[in-house]
Amino acid sequence: MHLSPDDIDRRRGGLFGLLVGDALGVPYEFHDPANLPPADLIDMAPPAGFRRSHLGVPEGTWSDDGAQALALLDTLLSCDGLDADHLGAGFVAWWNDGYATPDGRPFDIGNQTTEALYKLEAGVPALQCGGRGERDNGNGSLMRVLPLALWHTGSDDALVRDAHLQSRVTHAHPRSEACCALYCLWARRILEGVEEPWEAAVDTLSGLYGRPAHAAHEAELRLILQPFVPRGTGYVLDCLHSARVALRGPDYASIVRRAVAFGLDTDTTAAVAGGIAGLRFGEQGIPDRWRAELKGRDFVEGLCARAGWLG
Repeated sequence: MHLSPDDIDRRRGGLFGLLVGDALGVPYEFHDPANLPPADLIDMAPPAGFRRSHLGVPEGTWSDDGAQALALLDTLLSCDGLDADHLGAGFVAWWNDGYATPDGRPFDIGNQTTEALYKLEAGVPALQCGGRGERDNGNGSLMRVLPLALWHTGSDDALVRDAHLQSRVTHAHPRSEACCALYCLWARRILEGVEEPWEAAVDTLSGLYGRPAHAAHEAELRLILQPFVPRGTGYVLDCLHSARVALRGPDYASIVRRAVAFGLDTDTTAAVAGGIAGLRFGEQGIPDRWRAELKGRDFVEGLCARAGWLG
């Protein structure tokens, strides 16, 4: 597929937007919103006196969110499509060897993902590793799924199927799968220049889920679309809705700062919001200083080169 300079800028914006948002949120993770600095003071380096999280992690370092997103992109490029077992192997390489991290040190690994990693390491097929229970609906598959929407050229139906499958490696409940599918369609509609991309994505997914085979996903979509008060937690619905509220901001910087200001799972909320904001405003809409402070840029640029997204 031929990509225009604007197409490339938006795809790079989505990827770097996710990574910068993730890195921006890392020092503030686990804090209640009342204990965070004012939003305009949220930066890669927290204000003096703030008790930052993840001591010893250099400023500008993405967490598990970014590492898994990059592992997903590598799978798509290496296999010319989604191969769940290749993806699972990438996650194990990240867990054991620091693959797709800026400095070889994985950190901030969620409980559900950890359980899946033990199964993957034991040789369980990747699509059988994700938790399927009601309580297995953390945001660990939503946080990484954006590269699928950036890379995918197939039908909406195929994009939704692959969004489900990549989720299933760690989070196999239909709620998590549906959130990933909706997020991917939302990103696709932005890339297509649709005026109301969220609404268009909901309409598309409602149609696809209207088939008998998707009865469970259709029920979960109805739950996703109910009114929800965002709180910045690691619950997949909260993460999606918190990011959507943050995206009311006028520019990339205000969006990711607002996402962090929800507190608690700050890196993931900002990664999910930052990926969409990067699509909206392009790579050039991300502050130069934050892009310069991001660690591991050479690794990311290598993946972008393989994808044909050269800035």
